[in-house]
Amino acid sequence: MKRTVKETLLRVIVLLAGLTIAHLGVTLFLLADLGADPFNVLVQGIFRTVREMTGWEVLTHGYTHIAICFLIIVVLLFVDRSYIKIGTLLCMICGGPIIDFFTCFLNFLFVPERPLWFKLPILAAGCVILAFGMTIVIKSDAGTGPNDLVALVISDKSHWKFSIVRVAVDVCFVLAGFLLGGSFGIGTIVCACLVGPVAGFFLPRSEKMVHRILGSMS
Repeated sequence: MKRTVKETLLRVIVLLAGLTIAHLGVTLFLLADLGADPFNVLVQGIFRTVREMTGWEVLTHGYTHIAICFLIIVVLLFVDRSYIKIGTLLCMICGGPIIDFFTCFLNFLFVPERPLWFKLPILAAGCVILAFGMTIVIKSDAGTGPNDLVALVISDKSHWKFSIVRVAVDVCFVLAGFLLGGSFGIGTIVCACLVGPVAGFFLPRSEKMVHRILGSMS
């Protein structure tokens, strides 16, 4: 069933709200300074490998991130293009600016010398907030980010639980990134193991909330 322009706009608004919440979590995760998230471990590994092999000084981590995101989109255009929506592109290009915005206000948390007992709660809070925002993005049905996009396709095609697939996708990203020269820390492991199950907990609740919001706005 084809959606009206109004319904599409409402779903994009919900997606942007979820994206903002999710990247608040990513910001806290990064400020905890305990390792990159799984996707960025992969990006970091590919970035370092390509730089070493080609010597391209113009290549940056940011450009590599965008290139991998669009590579995923291109692959899915051949697998099942129904997963590629307007929100998919928004997720790929809006994350960086949102993180920069939150970092300006939360930068006081970034003190490398702070003890582990101070950093771990920030990391855990970031993972939970990330998972919650991520489920809103998914249930907006307007598109998703790279990790969720891959996990959603595999989950739908295989009929496995999303939370299990998400953990598997994150672990694969971390292993591939590490083998290519990416670095990770305890935060990477916590994120890979925690975000999937927490998202699985929030998914049905986010679905009800999103349906309620869309119904009240229509």
